[in-house]
Amino acid sequence: MSDVIDANMSDKEKAESLKTVGWVSYILHLIVAIGAVIPGAQVGLALLLVALVIDLVKKGDAQGSWQASHFSWRIRSVLWAGILYVITIPLWLLFIVPGWIAWGLISIWFLYRIVRGMVAMNDSQPVGNTL
Repeated sequence: MSDVIDANMSDKEKAESLKTVGWVSYILHLIVAIGAVIPGAQVGLALLLVALVIDLVKKGDAQGSWQASHFSWRIRSVLWAGILYVITIPLWLLFIVPGWIAWGLISIWFLYRIVRGMVAMNDSQPVGNTL
């Protein structure tokens, strides 16, 4: 009987640990997202890479829980933003203003995804299933 109680406590502790990791990752993403939206406030790629590595490493631990959607959400957000930034590089090389506009819109989209994920995490709900 004590094994069952210990197993439940272990699951609760694991869930709380994953939630803490999720919050750390969201905060790192938020810092990067705000830095991307505010001109001159770039905090660098390092924080984003740290957050991405955390998500990639811990994603398997969240498998089968509502938190798994958050790990996938953050990973997809970073990958899509990266792809969109790379695709729009020619706009910077050819025309500065369209590049600035494109990257501004991508940055705002990224910030939206991070805030939306944080709201769902705060409610202990999966993210990405509904608008």
